[in-house]
This record gives sequence, C-alpha cells and structure tokens, in this order.
Amino acid sequence: MKNLPGAKLTKLQDQLDKERRLVSFDSYDLTVSSLMEMIVSGAVFVPPEYQRQFIWEPKRQSTLIESVFLGIPIPSIFMAANAYATWEVVDGVQRLGSMCHFIGTEDLLKKVDRPGPLIISGLEKLSTLNEISFSELPKSVQLYFQTRFLKVVVLNDKSDLSVRFDLFERLNTGGVTLTEQEIRNCVYRGPFNESLKQLASSPAMRKVIVLGDKAPDSAYEDVVLRFFAYLNNYQNFDHLVKTFLNEYMDSNKASPLQKSQIDLFNQTFEALAKALPNGIIRTRAKSPANLAEAISVGTALAIKSGKKPRANLINALLSNEELKKYTGAGSNQKKFVIRRIEHVRDSVA
Repeated sequence: MKNLPGAKLTKLQDQLDKERRLVSFDSYDLTVSSLMEMIVSGAVFVPPEYQRQFIWEPKRQSTLIESVFLGIPIPSIFMAANAYATWEVVDGVQRLGSMCHFIGTEDLLKKVDRPGPLIISGLEKLSTLNEISFSELPKSVQLYFQTRFLKVVVLNDKSDLSVRFDLFERLNTGGVTLTEQEIRNCVYRGPFNESLKQLASSPAMRKVIVLGDKAPDSAYEDVVLRFFAYLNNYQNFDHLVKTFLNEYMDSNKASPLQKSQIDLFNQTFEALAKALPNGIIRTRAKSPANLAEAISVGTALAIKSGKKPRANLINALLSNEELKKYTGAGSNQKKFVIRRIEHVRDSVA
C-alpha cells in the first residue's frame, strides 16, 4: 500500500480540520410519544417539499412498527435546528410518518394526510398484530410502544447553511428524491424564495423554457433562480453551478425581489415568447439549460441597457454557430458563461 505524499497528506489534514469545524451536531434519545407530541405542536417541522415523500406502503410501515416494538435499532432520524427554536426533518420522514400513521390520532393523521390509522399487515415475528390498529391494542402495549426510544441527531444552528444543504443532499434517502431546488427551498426559506415561487408560474416563462409536461414546479423555480443569479452575478461564476446558485440564494434569502427586477423578468420573457413561439429548443424537445440561460439573461441585459430586442435576431440565435460553441458539452467554465451571455446581449438588437 502506498503512503500519501507529505504535501497531499497535509492538504487532506487541512481539509478535514476545516470541514469538521463547520459541522456541529447534538444527539438525543427521545421516546416515540415525545416525537409525536413535537410533530403535533409544530416543534418538529416537515418542509412541504418533504411531505410528498411519505409513500411507504402499509406492509413496509408495518415492518418499521414491528422493529420499534422488538427494539431492533432503526437508523437515526436527522433534523436541523431552525432559528425559531424548531427542528426541521432532514432524513426520517418515512419513519416518522409511519409512526404517526400507526398511532393514528386525528392530529397525527392530518400531519401525514391519511384518512385513517394504519392497519398492521404482513408481519411474521409479531403476527398477532396483523389486521390490528393501535387503538385496538391494550393500554399497556400502547404505552410500551410510545415509550420506545429513538435516536435523533440534530444539526444545530452553529453550522452554516452550506452544511445544511450538504446534509439534506447526502441524507435524502426517502422514497422520492428531492431535486437540488427543492433542497434549496428547504434550506434557504425566506422572502427571496417566495418571490421565486411566484415568478415560477409565469405563463410566458413556461412557454419559453420547455421542460416537459411532467416537470415539477421546483424545476421552474430553478429556472427563475438561474435567471437572477446569472443576470446579477454571471461575471463571478466559477465552474460549479450548484455552489453558484446556493451562494446566490443564501446571500439574497432575506429580501424579496425588487419591482424593477420583476419587471425586467416579465419584459424579457414576454419578448422571448413572441420571438420563439416554440420555446428555446434546438433538436431536442426540451430547452438546454446553458442555451436557455444565455438567451434569457443576454436578452435581459440588452433590455436593461435600453435596447429593444428584435424577434428575428433572437430567433437566429437558435442556429448561431458561435453560440453553439459556448453552450455545448463542457461549457460550464467561467469564460464560456461570460461569452455566451454577452454574445446574446450584443446580438439581439
């Protein structure tokens, strides 16, 4: 086995020291009953983007319930502390949802959007529980379940938001995987995020940016975020799109979009909708991200400078050979980002 060279070992040690200092956790052993009470009171918060994750079928939920009864260790539930003294579920929606569904009080069923309590099924070790609900159990057995301990790990507020994003992404193990934008919606909540959500419903933008009939709302929220991030900060782009968007959303999360920015967004996509009735597409049925970003932001910069974009010039960009060089594979480099946006800005009027 080869040893790491001295310089590389030093660099590794520096990275470990730096990144470990960014992460600060607290660990708790909490009873099922305590967690259920925290969910009902709102002390434990499930982001809307995660609510759709509770999709386990009854048999799988039943197996989880059996494991809790038997004292079989289940994976830790991960949460993140919020500024308002609440905990936000990061990983564990399926487990918590199954327990809410099983205990089945009216308040808990509302939290998991279920019409009635879980009826246990498919168990082998505790087969006597099959076809039984929680309310049918003797009080002593109910209490036994409610007093089982679960391990809860909480990312406390000493950790920065980039660490929280990383935690959501790494531990996102539910039945439906969140998109990067849905994770941003969880981590960077605030007035700016609300502005993005409002503009994501723009008919003109959805006509121009073609994402397919099944595209979730978060995909269009991502489009709006990209528009403003590149519009206002494209010259500082540095290769990693995810990091670039995260940092922009983090730095702007506390303020809604200004009216001038919203007006520019609307003017841009109304002009593009007239010029490109089929949307920003070349040979494929969906809008390439780099091309859509270049045409929308470049057009916005032209409008912002007082120019009036011409429909025929915008349309010609779809087949423009120079723009193709700046938007193809491997074009997420700073020089290409700047060139494609400024090429459109200088070409549409």
